[in-house]
Amino acid sequence: MTTDSKPDRKQELADQTVVVIGASSGIGLETARQVRAAGGQVVMVGRNPERLERAAAEIRPLSTMAFDVTDTDRLGQFFSDLPGTVDHVISTAGGPSYAPLADMDLAKTSRHFGDRLAMTIGTAKYSRGRVRDAGTLLFIGGTGARRPAKGMTVTSALTAALPAITASLALELAPIRVNLIAAGFVDTPLSASLLGDQLEARREELRASLPIRRVVGPQDVAALALHIMRNEALTGATYDIDGGQQLLSH
Repeated sequence: MTTDSKPDRKQELADQTVVVIGASSGIGLETARQVRAAGGQVVMVGRNPERLERAAAEIRPLSTMAFDVTDTDRLGQFFSDLPGTVDHVISTAGGPSYAPLADMDLAKTSRHFGDRLAMTIGTAKYSRGRVRDAGTLLFIGGTGARRPAKGMTVTSALTAALPAITASLALELAPIRVNLIAAGFVDTPLSASLLGDQLEARREELRASLPIRRVVGPQDVAALALHIMRNEALTGATYDIDGGQQLLSH
């Protein structure tokens, strides 16, 4: 006689609440979808009220809040106003900064770098009294700037900084778990806005060259995020998801 011991993945996040920052599109929106499919509840945060409202009509979250998370005072107020504890927080907010040194606007560059660090550390600082023990604080970073290249100075610095910040926060916030997902190219609306009419050529290049022979999508990253939420042995680590992009010689 045999029994099926496989977990019911449709209910693996039942009775759990996930705060998704950057929930109106891309990886954040797909994460919210998968949390709901796994039986969880979602609090959705986004910068653009109209996009957030459209996303919420699909997801049916517990609540939504539209504000710019680089405003750390507002970020702190958001967590202070939460009615109770939550199980997980994932922040997908923030984008890359590409500019060669000759064209770099130093004031804009300084703001971008400082805002990204302040947003990351601020999320940790203000959520620590709201996330349950063994719950998850999860950030999204990247892998593309690990190799030196022209125009990648700022993004390279952030790519190096986020794993170190994550590891330190995992010790300081324990038993809350802190992890980082480092993604390569992901086919999102942000990627489309950055590449413009070069998007399809980039997709074709990746389909031909990546070991997985397809482009990584938001659903892939969201699935990894949910795995990290479920597995309470994971903390302080950086998890790459790039379809093998880093294995290529160019």
